[in-house]
This record gives sequence, structure tokens and C-alpha cells, in this order.
Amino acid sequence: MKRQLRLRRVYDDPSPEDGVRVLVDRVWPRGLTKAAVHLDEWVKDIAPSTQLRRWYGHRPERFAEFRRRYLIELREAQPAATVDRLRKLARTRPVTLLTATKDVEHSQAAVLLELLRDAKASHDPAPDTAGTVRRARAGNLGPSQHADSREAGA
Repeated sequence: MKRQLRLRRVYDDPSPEDGVRVLVDRVWPRGLTKAAVHLDEWVKDIAPSTQLRRWYGHRPERFAEFRRRYLIELREAQPAATVDRLRKLARTRPVTLLTATKDVEHSQAAVLLELLRDAKASHDPAPDTAGTVRRARAGNLGPSQHADSREAGA
């Protein structure tokens, strides 16, 4: 069965076509109560690490690098299991990923949607140019990534 996946802002009114509504942000959206969101699930474990989120700062010029680092984080055991579970769920019913970000196209939710729609997605970490795997989790950033973090004021 074809995957039925959508991406919407959590601040938008719920729709009957939403199916299972899943919040994919690490931080609860400002000004909303759980009742107002009409949420079925909140999966904080697939949100970007705090360090990566702060480095990115929703700066579109950093999106390509953010996407690369976030995909590496999503290959870790817990996030990968959640991605697999959401992928299986989307085979049986509609799933709507919810995010609070204003720029949905340059968000972690857009990266996640792309990954969930990719039936051939692998869980092997992407190698860098040297052919080695780099982890983007807090405390495991490479030298160039630390420089980027300082530059962002994180």
C-alpha cells in the first residue's frame, strides 16, 4: 500500500484527512495545550539533537548541512526504530507529521517526511568525504562542526 504521509504546522486546524497526527518537534509548541493540538503521538526521540537544532537556528543557508547531519542522527538505534514504526503505520493509514516551525520546507519535519517516503531508505550512516562515519550527536562533533557551532553562537 502506498504511504499516506502529510506535513503540516501544528498551529493549523486539524483536518479529517490528517489520520494519525504525530508531533515531531523536541520542544512543545508555544501557546498550545495538548487538547487543542488533537495529537495522537509526540515522538521527541526523532527530533534533531538540541546541539544540532541550535547550530541550525532555522537558517536556510545551513539547511543542506543540517539535513545531512540530521539524517545521520536518525540512523541511531532509537530514532531509526521510530522511523521504521512510522513508515509501517503510514502503510496502513494516513499519517500527518506536525511541526511548529514557520518555514516547514526547511525543517526537520520536511527531512523526516522525505525519509519516510523513501521506501529504499537505509539505516547505514552516510560516510563523509574521507569515507568515515561521523556522528552529529552532542559531544561527537568533528572539528569543523565545532567551528560552525561557535559561529552560530550556540
